[in-house]
Amino acid sequence: MRQLLLSAALASLLVPTAAAQTPAVASTSPTGNATAQRPEVAAAATRLQDEVVELRRWFHAHPELSNREEQTAAKVAEHLRALGLEPRTGIAHHGVTAIIDGGKPGPKIALRADMDALPVTEQTGLPFASTVTTSFNGQQTGVMHACGHDAHTATLLGVADALVALKDELPGQVMLVFQPSEEGAPAGEQGGASLMLEDGLFAEFKPEAMFGLHVFSSLPAGTIGVRGGPLMAASDKFTITVNGRQTHGSAPWGGIDPIVAAADLIGTAQTVVSRRTNIAKLPAVVSFGSIDGGIRYNIIPDSVELVGTIRTFDEAMRSKIHAELKAVAEHVAAAHGATVETEIPVGTGNPVTVNDPELTAKMLPSLQAVAGVEHVIEPPLQMGAEDFAYYAKEVPSMFFFVGATAPGIDPATAPSNHSPKFMLDESSLDLGLRALLQVSLDYLHGAP
Repeated sequence: MRQLLLSAALASLLVPTAAAQTPAVASTSPTGNATAQRPEVAAAATRLQDEVVELRRWFHAHPELSNREEQTAAKVAEHLRALGLEPRTGIAHHGVTAIIDGGKPGPKIALRADMDALPVTEQTGLPFASTVTTSFNGQQTGVMHACGHDAHTATLLGVADALVALKDELPGQVMLVFQPSEEGAPAGEQGGASLMLEDGLFAEFKPEAMFGLHVFSSLPAGTIGVRGGPLMAASDKFTITVNGRQTHGSAPWGGIDPIVAAADLIGTAQTVVSRRTNIAKLPAVVSFGSIDGGIRYNIIPDSVELVGTIRTFDEAMRSKIHAELKAVAEHVAAAHGATVETEIPVGTGNPVTVNDPELTAKMLPSLQAVAGVEHVIEPPLQMGAEDFAYYAKEVPSMFFFVGATAPGIDPATAPSNHSPKFMLDESSLDLGLRALLQVSLDYLHGAP
């Protein structure tokens, strides 16, 4: 999940409570009772449980960064071939797809799992913990599946196995999408969902619905979170370079101090959200994540570079915040006698991840069937971003969260996704497989 950083306060909102559950479920639920779990789903989950765990542990011990998922893609393709499928490889660098043809006519759907890991040095102490290291942005770092993409890949391979075993009686077709670079392509490269689409993902196979899942530390194991409409924020990166004039630190009047100007700019930029944006309508965030300037304690430098992120749920609000932040940067810098160079946004960020409301309402009983009605909740809007959003712009889609934190651990304080201590309770693999398989079968068989 790209740039997902949850505070304990936000995390606590995701933990289901008795007060919050009932109206949340009712708000997206169609009329009628939850579907029963399919016996073939239960049988497949039992049969595949050990295999999926083994696969997840292999992927966890062999993580690869975005656009570098060579052995991960090879492992996926090898497994698909062993199932009798004919994978297509090399999409968006290391993406892998395969089509399962059912024995009966029916709909076309797509299922997606992301495969890339993060530049994080693992601190879990697991026997299969990653020991992989690499150079990232000029620094040595560990590589870790700190966001759970290892679980997603293993889960979808399990679902593939189950669907292949059922294919003679399966109506329709299923496209399996194993996607690289969800966390974002390295500087100067393209990748992820948008590049898969550019490379013709849907050119010959256009699904009528698409489904994906994400394990989530802020939900307890055994719980599923889903909501119709906007789910996860649009994400934009920005850079602002404040240019002053270098001078000796003992004589700041001899130059123009870009550090003081940058500090003022950072503070004033917070008013873009707190005073200029109607956050009663939808939430928004402007955060600075990096400040780079200066090299010595007694030298005022020529320039300071600021890097950050903007999160929004509305395109008009998104454009307005871009313009407001640029104006703040220019005017605050000018007040200090400095100038700025802005790139707001840098490239094309992720759009809002939107679950098709009708599809989500239709498939909610399928999720309730495997988790239990009381364990399917509607989470609040998430400021984290997901490039699954690109698929959701092309076809009606549903993306849902699977709780990953073990019983006895408070999800509000558990190490979050992207933490070096992120710890997945492996029961989430079983629930994820059951949920994705049930959703797929119910949709293909035309469940109301």
